[in-house]
Amino acid sequence: MEQIPVTKIGFEGLEAELKDLKTVQRPNVIEAIATAREHGDLSENAEYHAAREQQSFIEGRIKELEAVIGRAQVIDPSTLSGTAVKFGASVTIVDEETDEESTYQIVGDYEADLAHGKISISSPIAKGLIGKSEGDSVVIRTPKGSRDYEILNVKYK
Repeated sequence: MEQIPVTKIGFEGLEAELKDLKTVQRPNVIEAIATAREHGDLSENAEYHAAREQQSFIEGRIKELEAVIGRAQVIDPSTLSGTAVKFGASVTIVDEETDEESTYQIVGDYEADLAHGKISISSPIAKGLIGKSEGDSVVIRTPKGSRDYEILNVKYK
């Protein structure tokens, strides 16, 4: 089986979500199903069907998280260094056309969160940055077209 790269913080987040699903959400939905059953006819009981659907989602997510955690290759970015971009790096880039600066941390697929500046290693931006160094100009091809960026800074924290 192929290993899944994940940062130390991302791994801890996945473990916390799994614990919450198993110890809080699963028991709550089981209780909701039991309560809905007490209301009688299950064929027309919307509460029952909603709770069963929620239970199905929770069980599926538990299985997915257990598989990811079991195959995770935990990488601690604070142990890395250098000016070349690799997994775990926080990279500041500037759009050469608009002079707009952006900072992204390159993380695993399961911890990507663009709103918090974390992009997946499999994203077009990350693929374009991997292996490049501070001061390099890169052309990144995205679904919206190609953009030219300069790498201003690479940090590992």
